Amino acid sequence: MLVEAKKAFFEKNGYLVLKECLNARELKYYDKIYDDFINSKFDTKGLRSDLSGEKSGKKELITQIMLPSKIFPQLINKSIHSYGLKIAQFLLGNDIILDFDMLINKAPKTNKETPWHQDAAYWIDMPDERALSIWFAIDKATLDNGCMWYTPGSHLLPLRKHSQPVKSGALQCIGSENESVSVPLEPGSCVIHHGKTLHYSRGNSTNNNRRAFILNYRPKKMVELERQKGYDHSGDIKEKK
Repeated sequence: MLVEAKKAFFEKNGYLVLKECLNARELKYYDKIYDDFINSKFDTKGLRSDLSGEKSGKKELITQIMLPSKIFPQLINKSIHSYGLKIAQFLLGNDIILDFDMLINKAPKTNKETPWHQDAAYWIDMPDERALSIWFAIDKATLDNGCMWYTPGSHLLPLRKHSQPVKSGALQCIGSENESVSVPLEPGSCVIHHGKTLHYSRGNSTNNNRRAFILNYRPKKMVELERQKGYDHSGDIKEKK
């Protein structure tokens, strides 16, 4: 599955699809664990937010839970993390390690899009910009429930100018479906994208969740540099004590 042709595609386009990464047994495991997180069976205080920056009553529109493997450490030795590291090191090098992980769920009938953005716009400047995200579909990802869209080759250009119109909401920049490709996924498949690849997703207009388990990787020295600067992805840069 991990062959040089796929690496070349990733380097040129800034994204890559890998199909059927998880089997039925593994999917069943993540299905339950994910629901336990969403239904607050784990303590996610300070790590859970609504990326939409708004709420419909008490309903989160786009739920983000940071660092699930910190909350439930058993995840580190399970399939998604094990396979994710192999993918990341194959594409970027053997010095690549896990930076952080997160869960993002689009709730049913919320119709809230994730605006166009580049992940690197959220991060502090790094002398080594190698970074990627692996987006595992726990549910089937479709055009109607918010599958990913990518702008091929955008990772090779300077970052676009980002803004944050809604306080505590998502960063956003200018992008278009006309210059991009949609990436529907079956449960258990994944899509990888470079940290500078422009992407977005439509809202979820279906009756079901659109759950994604996301892993982010970068060089070990860069992760260490982030931590030295007090940045751990659980929120803003922390003041050093």
